[in-house]
Amino acid sequence: MRAEISGGRVELVEAHRFPNRPVSVAGTLHWDVLGLYSQMLDGLRQAGPVESIGIDSWAVDYGLLDGDGRLIGNPVHYRDARTSGYTERLDADRYEVNGLQFLPFNTLYQLLEDRLDRAETLLMIPDLFAYWLTGVRGAELTNASTTGLFDVARRDWALPLIDRLGLPARIFPEISEPGSVVGPVTAELGFDTVVTRVASHDTASAVAAVPARTPDFAYISCGTWSLVGVELDSPVLSEESRAANFTNEAGIDGTIRYLRNVMGLWILQECLRAWGESDLEGLLQAAAHAKPGQMTIDPDDPAFLPPGDMPSRITAYCERTGQPAPADKPQAVRCILESLALAYQRAISDAARLSGREIDVVHLVGGGARNALLCQLTADATGLPVVAGPVEAAALGNVLVQARARGLAGDLREFVRRSQPLRTYHPGGGLV
Repeated sequence: MRAEISGGRVELVEAHRFPNRPVSVAGTLHWDVLGLYSQMLDGLRQAGPVESIGIDSWAVDYGLLDGDGRLIGNPVHYRDARTSGYTERLDADRYEVNGLQFLPFNTLYQLLEDRLDRAETLLMIPDLFAYWLTGVRGAELTNASTTGLFDVARRDWALPLIDRLGLPARIFPEISEPGSVVGPVTAELGFDTVVTRVASHDTASAVAAVPARTPDFAYISCGTWSLVGVELDSPVLSEESRAANFTNEAGIDGTIRYLRNVMGLWILQECLRAWGESDLEGLLQAAAHAKPGQMTIDPDDPAFLPPGDMPSRITAYCERTGQPAPADKPQAVRCILESLALAYQRAISDAARLSGREIDVVHLVGGGARNALLCQLTADATGLPVVAGPVEAAALGNVLVQARARGLAGDLREFVRRSQPLRTYHPGGGLV
């Protein structure tokens, strides 16, 4: 995405889009980072010249460099089964340090399953690409905070925890705040520019672009995953918070993203893939007229995490829980979206109770903001207005942090409100 800043507004232009296809090799699911980097270079050449580049991505996954700065194997995908044996009880005594929701694929558990004898540097995925572009190694705050090896109160690596787990402290590079410059690009792009560290966890960038007017909001960053929570000034590290499986991740400007990971549109995406269905809009229209409340699933059930035949898993879940299975595709879509809306309601209610934050509006950003049925069902489930948009929230948060670092932007959320179309859904507003 190329961004142009002018007159207190930001405009995004898509420069290059390409698929991100994991690859299974010898029973292990990997990211094709070399393919991604090649496509990234093509996209940058098409987008340029630009004054600055910022990189954000998903969390928890990483690359390991040897002493010569070479990548030791393709990074493993968080959906790989290598950490499936870890249980929540192993994380109970760490919550007061890392403040993280238990997820078996957190970086901490991946590292415990990895071979680290040759490793000299750990780089989260955006930091790896920044290193290849500039030759500069380092870690960015928001993505570091997703590893389980970060002290969320001190906002730095949790070195006593790292030592207690037997992990080598040498591999963890210095952490930098969003807005700092990594260095000039040394890769051949055909123009001179720099890489600026942004909120490199895509959710942190998306939350930075939430167009809220007051602090009394909840957010849903909705894509493959849904990240549901509130923005706070300090972490919530209580036993009640840990038992509720809430996470405290670092945001920009000293904030904490207090949230719960909820499965997102992944379940719907996998159903569409299994059905060979391309007419999502037609399915959503049919689902809007399907009979409501016929069956629900728990989107966070481990059965729905791996790729595969998702419709059969929904049927099996309904049978296992004594419910009728969806009779057709529209009913299955209705089931998925109603279940997500109910999961959002639970997460928002818990976030408000555990943090003490009053909530009067829900901001739904990311790809899910295009899904009118999901937005309306969420308004109905929460009893709160849902403001949908921006769709490209992560990209907006990314470029606005870069712009502010260069003195081109002040209030990031005001920039978003001026620049992006927003739609509000009210409880009981009807399904369109």
